[in-house]
Amino acid sequence: MRFQVPQFIEVEDKIFGPLTLKQFIFIAGGGGLSFVVYIFVNNLFISLVPIIIIMTVSAALAFYKVNNRPLINVFESAFKYFFGNKLYVWKKENKPQPIDTATAVRDAKNYASITVPKIADSRLKDLAWSLDIKESIYSNKRQK
Repeated sequence: MRFQVPQFIEVEDKIFGPLTLKQFIFIAGGGGLSFVVYIFVNNLFISLVPIIIIMTVSAALAFYKVNNRPLINVFESAFKYFFGNKLYVWKKENKPQPIDTATAVRDAKNYASITVPKIADSRLKDLAWSLDIKESIYSNKRQK
């Protein structure tokens, strides 16, 4: 038995002509709020500025997308960010501590006793390799 799998599930259905349900609610809500402002002010010229602002915001909520996301989702994310709990992570950086001369002399003696195996014929490669080894040992001891 074969089942038909729904496709295009990311696309909302157009219910009210070319508008989806959410778009229709935003536009109808903006129109209703504009009508309420007009009734309370009772003057078309004075209420025209708030009506234009309300209808612009409702049209932006219905149609405008930021990075392919609806504007209402952007407002929701901003609201959660501003009023939600925030976790601040502080990463401590290790600062080099000053080394006294006695410790430096003792470390130099310890480094002199380290034997480095030969891995190449070239003396320059041997020197670079031994410097890398001594540097990693020195940095490991300083971190402790």
